[in-house]
Amino acid sequence: MSVTVERVKEHAKIKKRPRKWSKLRSQKALMVMSIPFLVYVIIFAYVPLYGWMMAFQNYKLGSVMLENEWVGLANFKELFQDENFIRVIRNTLAMSFINLVFGFVSSIGLALMLNEVRKVMFKRVVQTVSYLPHFLSWVVAANLIMNVLSIDGAVNKLLVSLHIIKEPIMWLSEQHYFWWIIGASNVWKEIGWSAIIYLAAMTTIDPSLYEAASIDGAGRFRKIRHITLPGIRGIIVILLIMNIGHILDAGFEQQYLLQTPMVVDYSETIDIFVLKYGINLSRFSFATAAGIFKTVISVVLLLAANRMAKRMGQERLF
Repeated sequence: MSVTVERVKEHAKIKKRPRKWSKLRSQKALMVMSIPFLVYVIIFAYVPLYGWMMAFQNYKLGSVMLENEWVGLANFKELFQDENFIRVIRNTLAMSFINLVFGFVSSIGLALMLNEVRKVMFKRVVQTVSYLPHFLSWVVAANLIMNVLSIDGAVNKLLVSLHIIKEPIMWLSEQHYFWWIIGASNVWKEIGWSAIIYLAAMTTIDPSLYEAASIDGAGRFRKIRHITLPGIRGIIVILLIMNIGHILDAGFEQQYLLQTPMVVDYSETIDIFVLKYGINLSRFSFATAAGIFKTVISVVLLLAANRMAKRMGQERLF
């Protein structure tokens, strides 16, 4: 009896193998097309991991990697004992949270409003105007923001004329305004580009659901609440998981270009910290340790968010 069972299992394995190979052959073109991207990821994402050894060494510029003095976790201990690093973590988390909330609410709101517009020409104009700032570099965008927020800029003139403030404010010199300026400027630059994904998801919703809701007497807001939002919930969850994985990636160019000496304590992120206190001071091992910390925490947050979505029965990355 056992011999018969073993033969059946072997026969099943033989049957499965050809199917796998035939499936690979049928997708040969896709596999060939993916080779350049695979090579790109290996060269620029995995090969540089060799440099992570610097975090466990007393690395000296120009020396051979394996010939440097090994110091174990000394660089990580120094990192966590640095008061500047604790302050930078606070700034990074605060700006990331503000960008996450503002970004999601604004982009979903814009997509919902554009989805309700019936005039195609007006919809296209609004969509084009809203996503054009995405293609501006932060060098150009930062100059525009600084001009708008200057003493004689448009924001101060508008607020003074409306009697909301009595005299102009130096917005970029006030610490308690900086995080919110970063959030607002990020929304202005990315709202249109982010809304494209939600608009694309809305096109997959069955139109008959809206027709049935209209027959039942549902208005626009009820349709949005009970049809549109549930229809794009999967995309929202997936993007939320991905953004949680980048929670420590609050940015570099935006903060670096908009910061002034008066707001340094609130503007520095982990990336600026690595440049300022690591690379600029030739502390390459220290900078590498900070980079490893950021990467490891990002991976942990991504896995945790994905697992939580799985437990809640929502869409997930894997």
